[in-house]
Formats: sequence, structure tokens, C-alpha cells
Amino acid sequence: MAAEIQPKPQTRTPVLLNKIEASQDVVNTAVIIPNEDGVISVSEDRTIRILLKRDSGQYWPSIYHTMPASCSCMSFNPETRRLSMGMENGTISVSDLYDQYFLFIIMMCVRSVSAHQGRVTVVLFVLEMEWILSTGQDKNFTWHCSESGTQLGLYRTTAWVSGLQFDVETRHAFVGDYSGQVTILKLELDSCSLVTTFKGHTGNVTALCWDPVQRVLFSGSSDHSIIMWDIGGRKGTAIELQGHNEKVQGLCYAPHTRQLISCSSDGGIVIWNMDVTRQETPEWLDSDSCQKCEQPFFWNFKQMWDSKKIGLRQHHCRKCGQAVCGKCSAKRSTIPVMGFEFEVRVCDSCHESITDDDRAPTATFHDSKHSIVYMHYEPTTGWLLTSGADKVVKLWDMTPVVS
Repeated sequence: MAAEIQPKPQTRTPVLLNKIEASQDVVNTAVIIPNEDGVISVSEDRTIRILLKRDSGQYWPSIYHTMPASCSCMSFNPETRRLSMGMENGTISVSDLYDQYFLFIIMMCVRSVSAHQGRVTVVLFVLEMEWILSTGQDKNFTWHCSESGTQLGLYRTTAWVSGLQFDVETRHAFVGDYSGQVTILKLELDSCSLVTTFKGHTGNVTALCWDPVQRVLFSGSSDHSIIMWDIGGRKGTAIELQGHNEKVQGLCYAPHTRQLISCSSDGGIVIWNMDVTRQETPEWLDSDSCQKCEQPFFWNFKQMWDSKKIGLRQHHCRKCGQAVCGKCSAKRSTIPVMGFEFEVRVCDSCHESITDDDRAPTATFHDSKHSIVYMHYEPTTGWLLTSGADKVVKLWDMTPVVS
């Protein structure tokens, strides 16, 4: 009697819906238009495009407009249909979009704001405050009145700012920069005060994402890591997530499912389950000898001389943080609850204590097949937009994996 063949379990993956290949240069920022089958993109080729899906299934420009300089960033408010674009020359261009028969046909420039002396790196429009927040390569963080264009305040940062988020309820601005630091500022109408700074990355901060409900800030970095800062818990908890092989390029949070979406320049898209109890990574301990076998490390000349032994190289166990030699930490293991989705170095005793349940993954990994430079998630449709270094914008249905 032939053995019954069991069907293989199907792996859920994002579904590629469409590819848009209209730009002549890299698309720095693009967003999905909620409740419309359309996309807005700004590019290094100085163009802004509003693309709508036609009956053929392809996206074609409803508006194609050339700006005075390269478009470096953008913020779109779907309620007011206000578009704020940051440019290479330091100017922020503010336009309103009007439609007829549900098709965008007019883009009316409201004003231009000379906000920075260099390239605008991030721009945010805050409807509730009627503010335009922006950062630039001139190391200035500014906020302007969106109605008059008047500068309301300025804060000088220590490095280029590459990430910016804002909490409307508390008026806190979260500023991530090239030094790897995250600064929290309390904004007033014409002034600001420094609340605190976080330093956890060894590379520059490349992306920030704020969840106002759980009051958690996520920061991504060129060091390939993501850190979850528990702001609301007031306990200083910082959870590290290691799941990328290249620099993190974008972060989006799906609050209805408590999942974090991250992407990196190697094309990887990772879906993190944040509805699990996670542990902080331990501080690395200092020692002059292995804390397991007591063999001296190579700088411990006295113990090397006394014991007539050659000094060893120091390593650290990722689970307990102890300083150990290579022989006492030869094994590797994943530790997903501590954010290590890839195998990392652990000491022998910790390796024995890690169970199969402890190794159960808390993230899924997917390949976008292009080097991602920007990402936008639209929760109303469950769609994800990725813009790549290949000048291609891809639209994904994420409902199979974000649910």
C-alpha cells in the first residue's frame, strides 16, 4: 500500500501587485494614496508624479511636474490633500491637490519656504498644530507655520538628521541623526526644550517609527539593528532586534496586529511579532580573564606570566553578557525573544539552557528583489510600497503576512 503523501505547508508571503518604472532616477519618497488606487512619488530627477491606475492595470501619471531642484523627501496628508516636498536646495514646497470625478487633475502651489541651507532630509506636516517640521543637512531642525510659512523655532543638532517623528499629544519631537543618537525635544510655539537623548546604535540612525498608542519608538540604523525604546513605560527599557544583513532603510508599525515591518538595503522585508514578551540584551561584562575557564586574555600580562599561558582573545556571550574565550563560546544559537533571529555566539552553559521553544522565530523574512531606499505602509488597505535603487516602485499586498 502506497504511503499517503502529506501536502507541504504553504509559506505565507507578500503578494507583488504592481511595478512602476516611470522615473529616470531614484525615487526618494513615495506614498500610497488612501481610498484611491494611486501613488505619489518624488525623485532625484526633480519630478513629482501622481500616478493613477488605469483600466489596463498599469499606473500612469495624472500629474507630472518638474521642480526647481531634486526632490529629497515628502509628506502627504490625505485629509487635506496637502503635499509638502523638501528639496536639494533647502526649500520646502507646499501644494494642495484638487480632484474632479475622483481623479487628481490640479496641483496648486500654496507657498515655498526657505527652511534650510542644505538638502532637506525629512519633512513632516502636522495638521493638528498647522506646523511643518523639517530637518536638513545644515544640522538644523525647524518648525514653520503651514499657513503663513513663518519660522516658529529652530534647534541645532550635533549631526545630520536622518529620522524624524512627532507625537501630537505631548508635542514631543523624536530626532535621529548620523551620530547614532536619538534626541527627544519638547516643542512649544516658538521654542523647544531638550527632554533626553538615547544612544544605542553604533551606526547612524536611518529610520524612526512612533506608535502613539503603546508609546513606543522604533529606531533603525546602518549598524543593521533596530531598537525598540519603551517611552511610555518610563522604565528605560530598550529591546534590540537583529534581523537584517544591511542597513535598515524603513520602519512601519501595524497597530491593529502589533507587527513591525522593517526593510533594508539588501532588499529584505522583515515582519516582527511585537505581541510577544521580549527580553533586553544584557550589558557586556568586563574581565581580564575568561569568566568560565579563567584563562587570561591577551592583555593580562601578569596572569599570563604567572600561569605561563598564552593570552586569549575576548568574546561575549549574547545571552548572559559574560566575557568568555573562543573555546568556551564555540556554539551558536538564535535567541528570538532577545531579538536575535540569526545565530549568535553563546557560552556553553547558555547554549545548554536554550530550548527549542526559545528558538521559535518571532519574525518572518521576505525578499523584495530590489535594494530598498524607502518604504510606506498603508494600513487601510494592507498595502506596502517599496522604492528601490533600481528606480522601480513596487506595490505589495501584505495581508497574507500582516494579520
